Amino acid sequence: MSSFPSDDRDATAGREARLDLAAAHRLAVWHDFSEGIYNHFTLAVPGSDDRFLLPPFGLHWSEVRASQLMTIGFDGRQLAGEGIIQRSAYCIHAPIHAAHAKHQAVFHTHMPYAGALTRLESQHLLALGQTEALLLDQIAYDEGYDGLARDPLEGERLAAILGEKTILFMGNHGVLVTGRSTAEAYDRLYTLERAARVQLFALWTGQRLRGLSAEQVDKVQDQIHNTPLHDSPGAQYKPGYQLHFEALRRLLDRREPDYRD
Repeated sequence: MSSFPSDDRDATAGREARLDLAAAHRLAVWHDFSEGIYNHFTLAVPGSDDRFLLPPFGLHWSEVRASQLMTIGFDGRQLAGEGIIQRSAYCIHAPIHAAHAKHQAVFHTHMPYAGALTRLESQHLLALGQTEALLLDQIAYDEGYDGLARDPLEGERLAAILGEKTILFMGNHGVLVTGRSTAEAYDRLYTLERAARVQLFALWTGQRLRGLSAEQVDKVQDQIHNTPLHDSPGAQYKPGYQLHFEALRRLLDRREPDYRD
């Protein structure tokens, strides 16, 4: 097992955070969310409010290992680890991490189906079905594409649009999701791409769309926020996103265990 950089504030939580973030990069290749070495997944260092984990730029996402993750300050300084910091990763992610405690994990991709929606005149996810209804109240839309993110002011602009929501459609660009953990953010990213794909498939048929009413959307959102998903009691209860990510990590443990190094 490779040694991990020593900057993590809580050693046990820091190790698990690294394993989760490395796993997310590997899984993103499986699910066609990645663009080789480009785009960025970051995770705030547990116990801190001024730094995040980021893989060195130039690694293919299928190569990312937990020990390779660098610790980067919100001010752009490299605090631990070795490698290149991609400029846009810092400029987009640091302001969003800093904006709200719920943005612990910040995942930005150009994944194909959600990315295709951001190229449409109306990039909105439509209320066509159950999956979409689960996401709609979490989405913010950036309609003012302003070039490459090479200045932290761009990240601040995006953070202001996102606010306390957890999904940002970035017009002419891509998407960004956040979560309180890697598991929550990854499940949200996965669900978003599936919903975008279904919407595009429905549009491609050329038939009239079968939308949900506002009342139906409200009912689904009330159910997701106020009713249990399964019957595990008390402390044994885990949200669906945690169960999903644990299942994905079990697959990864069997097929690509070196992500843990």
